[in-house]
Amino acid sequence: MSDAGNITRQPATWRIVLAAILDFFTIFWASGFLVASIFGGRTDGGFALDGWPALLCFALIVAYFVVFNKFLGGTIWKRILKAKRTDR
Repeated sequence: MSDAGNITRQPATWRIVLAAILDFFTIFWASGFLVASIFGGRTDGGFALDGWPALLCFALIVAYFVVFNKFLGGTIWKRILKAKRTDR
């Protein structure tokens, strides 16, 4: 028998790239404001982090991508844009 019935279409590359960019900006702003609110790094124009709060923000960004991709089936923007690859 042929495997033609099992072939699934992969998402377009632009969807994958756009999802990654939007995910990064989303988690950067969310974790940045969260950490800045807790550690007092809020400014009139947003937030400014340095030292340990900046490292914590970076760790939250990495954790977002790892947890969502590995355990929750894809990040928020991958789900919205239907950009999840199925060949992995």
